[in-house]
Amino acid sequence: MLRTTSRKLGRFAWHYVEMVVAMLAGMFLLAPLWPDAWLALPEVDVLVMATNMTIGMTVVMALRRHSWARIGEMAAAMYLPFLVLLVPYWLGAVSAMGLMMAGHVIMFPLMLAAMVWRRDHYWH
Repeated sequence: MLRTTSRKLGRFAWHYVEMVVAMLAGMFLLAPLWPDAWLALPEVDVLVMATNMTIGMTVVMALRRHSWARIGEMAAAMYLPFLVLLVPYWLGAVSAMGLMMAGHVIMFPLMLAAMVWRRDHYWH
């Protein structure tokens, strides 16, 4: 039986929501593991947060049997905004709060773009 487009879109959207929930879970569950002194440095703080979110997302994607290549692409979409924004932060063009906020704002559309690009893995 063929699935309707609306059903496929619903599953695609649900997968995105699942990843966001997994990222939030990783962020909150793993945050206590990091020394406060590290988190006092904005550069380390954003990379730790990206790591925590990536671990949560990786667990869910691995349980759903996504390939390591797809998991790697999604992890890249999560780290890339922070890595790129570190340069303007170091140059004083972006504040620590701006680094954190902009990194998150850019991350979510990048994740969606990765899903659309590889929609054969997410659109079912």
